[in-house]
Amino acid sequence: MSHIRAAVPDGILAGVMVSVGGAVLLSVDNRYAGAALFSIALLSICYFGFNLYTGKVGFLWNTHDRDALSMAFLGLLGNLLGTLLAGFLIACALPQLRDAALAACEKRLTQLPMQTMIRGFFCGILMYAAVWIYREKKTALGILFCIPVFILSGFEHSIADMFYFALAGLFNPRAFVFILLVVLGNSLGGLFIPAIQSLKGGPRS
Repeated sequence: MSHIRAAVPDGILAGVMVSVGGAVLLSVDNRYAGAALFSIALLSICYFGFNLYTGKVGFLWNTHDRDALSMAFLGLLGNLLGTLLAGFLIACALPQLRDAALAACEKRLTQLPMQTMIRGFFCGILMYAAVWIYREKKTALGILFCIPVFILSGFEHSIADMFYFALAGLFNPRAFVFILLVVLGNSLGGLFIPAIQSLKGGPRS
């Protein structure tokens, strides 16, 4: 049960690390460099063993017991708390980033709901792939490629988006619905590969 008790604290730490990745992405002028540097978030999370919802939800397909579900959804709560904390602190320390986050969030809110879900879906696929490659192949190559790909493609990562909205100070019903749609899209995307693999008796993890 100790891993369940650690779910929220480890989720907070994961949220903070994603926020660090989001902050560097907003800070650099070169979007390719920013996309590559964002990888520090998932690298840290995987090596430390922090609890990132988007890194765990896909594995629920094969390990959907109560503990696994608790870990994932308590992790999501922790991720939210971590991004709120980091968003507040970074807004205080680097107020220039708040304007960049506000512009990015306002642009996101112009998306149609289905566009938001689909963008979240493909990010979920890439997150599952990155973590599966790390776990099963013992290499960080999946992280180093999948993270820049989802950013440069314009896909949506729910935990990163939580940070951007927290940094921007946007807390309204539209932002709440947007985040819910991205969480749903990430969840469906994370479950997509294992679901399809199960049809052909593919590798379980």
